[in-house]
Amino acid sequence: MSLEQKIMADMKTAMKAKDKVSLRGIRAIKSAILLTKTDGSGQELDEAGEIKLIQKLVKQRQDSYDIFTKQGREDLAVIEKEEMDVLKKYLPTQLSAEELTPIIQELIAKTGANSMKDMGKIMGMASGQLAGKADGKTISSIVKQLLSS
Repeated sequence: MSLEQKIMADMKTAMKAKDKVSLRGIRAIKSAILLTKTDGSGQELDEAGEIKLIQKLVKQRQDSYDIFTKQGREDLAVIEKEEMDVLKKYLPTQLSAEELTPIIQELIAKTGANSMKDMGKIMGMASGQLAGKADGKTISSIVKQLLSS
């Protein structure tokens, strides 16, 4: 079942249950899919593209949440947090730092990287291998920690 089909089914369920929180998040995904399909590029949205799209939406919500929290706008921050939780349901389970460390150590050993100069090479490989399983910020912090030690 494609993401679009899953979204439509979940939207019907949320409408029937009158779940406004889920409905907001699901509509955001549906809107993003529709915009991507009609952007004129003619590209089909594959599974990796779907994951990247949802990650982008989660990151946007996270940024807004951080801003609203800093400004003391808890009413708006709650809305962003709720939507973020709904969006995360459609992402594959994220790896923890403990699970990422051995994978990144293996990449470092494979490439022979030994200084911060090699960070770009490691980040490129790690981002490709771990796409959808971890966010770039987490990967970056682990790579920095391992290369600086």
